[in-house]
Amino acid sequence: MFKKWIVLILLSASILSPSFAKDGNSIQIKGSDTMVNLSQAWAEKFMEKNPNNFIAVTGGGSGTGISSLISGTCDISNSSRDIKEKEVVLAKKRGVNPYEIKVGLDGLAVVVHPSNPVSKLTLQQLADIFTGKISNWKELGGKDQKIVLLSREVNSGTHVYFKEHVLRKGDPNSREEFAPEALMLPSSQALADEVSGNSGAIGYYGMGYISPKQKPISVAKNEKSPYISPKIENVISGKYPISRPLFTYTNGTPTGLVKKFVDFMLSKEGQEIVLKTDFVPIKK
Repeated sequence: MFKKWIVLILLSASILSPSFAKDGNSIQIKGSDTMVNLSQAWAEKFMEKNPNNFIAVTGGGSGTGISSLISGTCDISNSSRDIKEKEVVLAKKRGVNPYEIKVGLDGLAVVVHPSNPVSKLTLQQLADIFTGKISNWKELGGKDQKIVLLSREVNSGTHVYFKEHVLRKGDPNSREEFAPEALMLPSSQALADEVSGNSGAIGYYGMGYISPKQKPISVAKNEKSPYISPKIENVISGKYPISRPLFTYTNGTPTGLVKKFVDFMLSKEGQEIVLKTDFVPIKK
């Protein structure tokens, strides 16, 4: 798996103000934790090519990024979910016009500890696990061991997508929720670390976070469907049942340095970085 980028960009308080990009040389990006490594990789390469420009990338979740765009404290918001109608309404009340750009695709991996004998599950079984209907691994052919549920926190686009597409199966009238005992973790990395140290745990995150310390589960739409592993080729083909688009939002059509950076993300070189960071490019 492509090495995780860690970019530490030290910027003055004035640069991090709501007028961050007004000098034309700097961009503040906030939002989806799923997209942090990807955005950092983009920023690193972009700054190599444009040494007079500065790109600061922070996570916090898709909701945090969209809120920051609405409040004017970032230039680009990363989101692993669609912007909500109520967010659009609030934005427009504040004079912000969210402009959506699809920049890649992601498959959500469901992961367990490597020692767990369970290696494949249906979407229904996943829904039953995360809503608390199934609470012991022996019910799934595993050990007689309590299932420890791990989830991203509610502000995460990953959390929202998993709830809507796995727990609720895409039904807008469904009211299924995560079991009360599910542990809500602040980042995908925190979830990955918890799974690697807990033999009874199960969680989910963007497949770019998969490492040998966690075992990805193959997922089937139903008992009659094939079990598909979370791999890039399976997301591209549409076979893997838990996949989603990744978005960038700007205030109106991008201009200036923001446009230059967005153009880079969508360029051949930028989309190669998408692939190298274990996501799926939208352009070849």
